[in-house]
Amino acid sequence: MPTRKVNPQKFAMWFAIGSITLTFAGFTSAYLVRQGQGMWESFEMPAIFYYSTVAILLSSLTYLLGLKAFKKAQYSNYNAMMLITLALGITFMVLQFMGFKELYAQNIRINGNVSNSFFFVIAGAHLLHILGGVVALIIVLIRNAVLAKEKRKAIGLEILGTYWHFIDILWIYLFIFLMMNR
Repeated sequence: MPTRKVNPQKFAMWFAIGSITLTFAGFTSAYLVRQGQGMWESFEMPAIFYYSTVAILLSSLTYLLGLKAFKKAQYSNYNAMMLITLALGITFMVLQFMGFKELYAQNIRINGNVSNSFFFVIAGAHLLHILGGVVALIIVLIRNAVLAKEKRKAIGLEILGTYWHFIDILWIYLFIFLMMNR
């Protein structure tokens, strides 16, 4: 029976996604357990987090459009969509920081009540993963810009796309989780 080769980079990405999933499952489980013990303070999530959610959702759409354009060798459309994706990823991060700043102004800080700490750790850890995606996107964009058109391959974009969409879905889960468990 012939064996099917698995791309080692794709395998590594799925392994990383599994690890990240387990990490955030641990965070949210600990959140619920600690919340059940009492002494939990609720606070309103600033509206700016809704805007950051829209930005990250739109970034997945523009990423898909960019990958589609790349596969059709429509490189100007690819570049435009990926630059928009990059801008939306950065916008997400800026809006998250603005939300953190708004919470800080309301005296909701990481070193305050444990509920505050959980929020900042969960949202901050996700933000670091977005930063990783933004850096990876910049690297892929630069690499594809310097390679001759005939040497460009979609595999890096596909692997990064898997990560990008996963981090997007992860934020949707975390956002809903945090909204429902205030």
